Amino acid sequence: MPSSRRLVLASTSGYRRALLERLGLAFECADPEVDETPHPGESAAAVAQRLAEAKARAVADRFPDALIIGADQVAYCGRARLDKPGNHENAARQLALLSGRTAVFDTAVALLDARSNALLSRVVICRVTFRHLTADRIENYLRRERPYDCAGSAKAEGLGIALIERIETEDPTSLIGLPLIAVSELLRDAGCDVLG
Repeated sequence: MPSSRRLVLASTSGYRRALLERLGLAFECADPEVDETPHPGESAAAVAQRLAEAKARAVADRFPDALIIGADQVAYCGRARLDKPGNHENAARQLALLSGRTAVFDTAVALLDARSNALLSRVVICRVTFRHLTADRIENYLRRERPYDCAGSAKAEGLGIALIERIETEDPTSLIGLPLIAVSELLRDAGCDVLG
């Protein structure tokens, strides 16, 4: 039986909540309210890890006996950072940039034991190679799925998979924003085995 410790997801992301629900554990969500501005010279993986840890710590005062999960993802293609596009025009530009190229998604997860202040974390790398995309295919996709809240503008869990040629990662859920293999391992290391 899994641990009876209170479990908190330090995120308001519906994608992360839906992923964590797959593990069948009871948990709560809390808004971490963290400044996500990268530091000068900070690598994408370092940004993701720092923010995942900061998000977990940001809610610790509200849940002093909980195990708290924080997560963050930084995506980039070449030197261009891929943020959530927010609207149709930005998404179309983002997908045109990604046409025939490979984007890298660095997804970090941190598990904070608020009781002991022990922190465990991992960064999972996912490389996504996009097909050559015509302007018409981009427009057709964006009209159908409207992925404006998705870094990279392609929802791999939906129709966006048709834009992708290849995904390379040790944890396919990392692309959606929460690497469940890593989460399961961190929870087990903290005494909360999801199959225990």
